[in-house]
Parts: sequence; C-alpha cells; structure tokens
Amino acid sequence: MRWFPFLLALTPAALAQVALPFWHTAGPPGNRVLEETIRSFNEGQRAYRIEARYVGDYREAGVRLLAALRAGGAPALFHGELSFLPRLAQEGVALPLDPYLQNLPRDLYPEMLRAGQVQGRSYGLPLGLSVPALYYNKDAFRARGLAPPRSWAEVEEAAARLTSRTARGLVVSTDIWSFNALVMSLGGSLVREGLPAFTSKEVVAALEMLHRMVQRGHAQARNPAEAQFAVADFLRTKAFMGIGPTTALPVVQAQTSLPFAVGVAPLPRQAEGAVPLSGAVLVVLKGASPEQAQGAVAFWRHFLEPKRQAEWVRTTWYLPLRREAERELADFLRDPERARVFAQAEVARPWSQDPELVVWYGFLEEALERSLKQGVRPQVALEEAQRKALAVERR
Repeated sequence: MRWFPFLLALTPAALAQVALPFWHTAGPPGNRVLEETIRSFNEGQRAYRIEARYVGDYREAGVRLLAALRAGGAPALFHGELSFLPRLAQEGVALPLDPYLQNLPRDLYPEMLRAGQVQGRSYGLPLGLSVPALYYNKDAFRARGLAPPRSWAEVEEAAARLTSRTARGLVVSTDIWSFNALVMSLGGSLVREGLPAFTSKEVVAALEMLHRMVQRGHAQARNPAEAQFAVADFLRTKAFMGIGPTTALPVVQAQTSLPFAVGVAPLPRQAEGAVPLSGAVLVVLKGASPEQAQGAVAFWRHFLEPKRQAEWVRTTWYLPLRREAERELADFLRDPERARVFAQAEVARPWSQDPELVVWYGFLEEALERSLKQGVRPQVALEEAQRKALAVERR
C-alpha cells in the first residue's frame, strides 16, 4: 500500500501532461473571461496545463518579452499585439502553426484568421480583435441638435459647433494606431510594397485634416504619453468626440461611472476605405515543443466555443471570431448603435502585417506630434519622417 502514491504519480495522465507557460495582456474586464477559460481548459482535460501570468499592456508585454528572449526565460505561449507579430515571425521567434490548424470550425471569419498570418503562413491565433469607433457625448450632441457624424467633413463640422471657450469638439491622439485608422478609412496605407508611404496622398490628407482642426482650436492633440489625459478630456467634458477601439468603453466603464450618455458610431469611411482590425493573437514562441504547440491550439479551440465567445464579446466588446457566436449575441447586438459599429467587421482588415513598421513607426509618431502639437506643416513633418524611415531601410 505504501507504493500506491508513487504508482499514481506514474499514471499516463500525469506523465503526459504538458505545461504551457503563458504570458498575457488581458486586464479588466476581459481578464475574468480569460482566467475562467484557462481554468475550464485545465480542468476539462489532462493532456495540457496553461500556466498564466499577466505581464502588462501591449507595450509593456513586448518590452518584457524582448528582454526574456535575450536573457532566457521566455514563455512557450505569448499574447502579442498584432503589429508585433510580423517582426516575431521575420526573426524566427514565432513558430508557424499551420500543421496544427486542421479541421477548424467552418464559421470562423476568414479575415480574422488572416490577422494572424504573415506572408500567407499562420503565426498567430486570433484572441481579441476589435474595430475602431467614434465615441461621442450624446448629451452634448442632443443639446446642439447634432447627429452622429457619417463623414469626416461632418466630424469637422461637429467639432466646430461643439467647441467652446473651455472645451474642444474632438480629442485626437498622435499614436500610430489612431492615425492609421484615419488613413485606412481614406483608402490609404502607411506601407506600400514593403516601404514607408508616409508622404502618400491619403496620409498627407489625414494629417492635414487633423492639423486644420487643431489650428482652428476645434481639436485637442494628445501624444501617447498623455493617453490618460485624452480619456480624461472626454470624461470631464473638455472634449466631446474621440476615436478608440470598441474595447475602450468597457475598460472605462469597469473603472468609473460615466457622467453622461456615451454614443458609439462607426468610423467615417470613404467608399474605397477600410477599418483596421486591431488587438492581439496567441503566439507560440521558439523553443516550444510540438506538444506545447498542439496544446496552444487546443486551448484556442476551447476559447472558440460559441457560448464562451459570446461571453467574451459582451464583456470586452471584442469582435466574435465565429459566426455561430452571433446567435448567442442577439440581445447584445439588438442595440442599433452597437450593431452598426460591430458591422464594420465586414470592411475590416489587419492594420499591420509589415515587420518593418515597428522600426519606422516612431518616426511617424514624432511627425504627428510635431505637426499637431508644435504646428509644423503636415507635408514638412511627413517628409522628414519618410526620410528617416528610408534611411533605416537602406542600412
């Protein structure tokens, strides 16, 4: 009888269990759903065990991962932001997962699967993907008889009418995601044929519009370091419109009570334009075993179950990854504003699949800040950013 505990430890289930250290970026409110998914996965089978650790937001997690890759100690599974994925793939840090992706559910949205691909190969498993929304203060719009803007010209007009001595109509951010959303909505791209396109007509037109509104006093510019102030501008009625991912509102609502009704509208878009799919994917990192890669895919399949997807969408306002989940979301999408914003999934595409963009984007963000906060003419600022990016490319 004294041998029984030892024999139990040698059962096939105990010997076969594969551990997957997992670094993730899901904070409130989405962390609750992700943690429950991990718990139910670990308890529902004996082949794999997810060992999760929260490592901060997208940028913090990226910095930690790069340090771990240099020094050792990187996890097998990483929750990486979309623009980070192409670089991980290019440098051989992310493992291709196509051999493990057989017989996927047929109702998965193809464009969302493509968000995890680099040059046609699957390196990421979509976890949370969002589209942008135009947030607006419903109370202020009603008071001035304004309807939600449907074009960028209407955004400019609304910003002018909403501006007062103490408030601006729009708060804009000089971060690359926000600016890229505007460029894509005009039918443009920041990268063309693997090279920066910072002086293309759509990029110039996008910055000229923002510059015009700031110069007229109708918009307030905030840089990435001032992100919390941009949110505060909106919450304290110092600005009445702002652009953010669909996931921004649930995060704010989880942290504070809103003093006014918040409206959400689709991002204004020209006929040839698109909206960016942004968010994060699961990445299996170099050094992981085939069994760990299989475990990562098994966990992702568990996450894709329609009822779990529906709970994830309701909690986070990420897009459903499967059409089947929409049946569970009929009540959630009954709200017409919400339905119109989520319908942007039909014209959404990945916002960044170019490895070089992570090297160049600092130059663009510098140009945006110089133009919107220091008054430099858009064309001049963008030409300088283009020169700097091309100089790096030629090295």
